[in-house]
Amino acid sequence: MKDCNQCGKCCIKYSNGGLSVSAPQLDYWENHRPEIFRYSSKGDIWIDPETGKEIELCPWLRKVPNQNKYICDIYYDRPDDCKYYPSTIDEMVVDGCEMLEKKDLSNPKQARKRLDQIMVDSRTPFE
Repeated sequence: MKDCNQCGKCCIKYSNGGLSVSAPQLDYWENHRPEIFRYSSKGDIWIDPETGKEIELCPWLRKVPNQNKYICDIYYDRPDDCKYYPSTIDEMVVDGCEMLEKKDLSNPKQARKRLDQIMVDSRTPFE
């Protein structure tokens, strides 16, 4: 399994209504990151503060100029769904994740171990 190459596929796919956020995280944003909190409404996120309508693409996702890479402007305070992605090898396959290599598909148990190593700073490994 390769390290993340910041292709943005997951951010683009899930930013359009595919994310959830916990009450504690909303509370944190409200108290410490009001610029993020203003894009939430009634527990939903990425809501346009002016129109009250869902934004099609995460407002914090930025394409790196002249590269096929994306960065997250709120990386350290991003939603938990983002922190824990990818959570399974199957999910990565469905999403076309570019971290996967052919060898990962033939040995998913080993791929899972490698994924847990890569994601150690984002989440605790699954049992």
